[in-house]
Amino acid sequence: METTSRNSAEAPALKAAATRDRILAAAARTLSLKGYSATRLADIAEQAGLRPPAVYYYFPSREELIAEVMTVGQLRLREHVESALTALPDDTPPMDRICAAVEAHLRVELDLSDFATAVSRNSGQLPEDIRDRLRADSSAYFDLWRDLLVKARAAGAVRDDIDLRAARMLVMGALNWTPEWWNPRQGSLTGVIRTAQSLVRHGLGAL
Repeated sequence: METTSRNSAEAPALKAAATRDRILAAAARTLSLKGYSATRLADIAEQAGLRPPAVYYYFPSREELIAEVMTVGQLRLREHVESALTALPDDTPPMDRICAAVEAHLRVELDLSDFATAVSRNSGQLPEDIRDRLRADSSAYFDLWRDLLVKARAAGAVRDDIDLRAARMLVMGALNWTPEWWNPRQGSLTGVIRTAQSLVRHGLGAL
């Protein structure tokens, strides 16, 4: 009897958590397709299979919902790239590590996660208050790329005439812009990854 009562009490909480996750996933999908300015709460509710007023039960405003999507997206993007780098052998050359990060970034934002795509597509469109909330995690991801480039420079794999900060911003900017133009009907994801890796390797590499 006690187990039955506990299960009965837990059921509504589990249902609520599942609905909340469904709304977040719907918001991530809508943001990844439409962008911040064109995303309406009604669009998100429709994607989630709910009526718009139901969304307010879980999120007090459109901005709060979008902020959480972006928070989850940034975390998933960084964790995916970190996992790809951690899986590499310890003696992996620095430039190969950078290319592995390029692949991991593109795979998660173009194929594996609407949350990551939402981050890549919308970071520059967000209001300043949402950007402020996301700044710490954004900095952690920038630091990851800074560390990759600094170690590659120290190993002689990056040319001395290259400004590392500019290189980091240009590479990350190009990666983040990819969801805006990539169409799987016009070229494979593997082709995009290999092209990006080649541009990075030969653009940064020592002559």
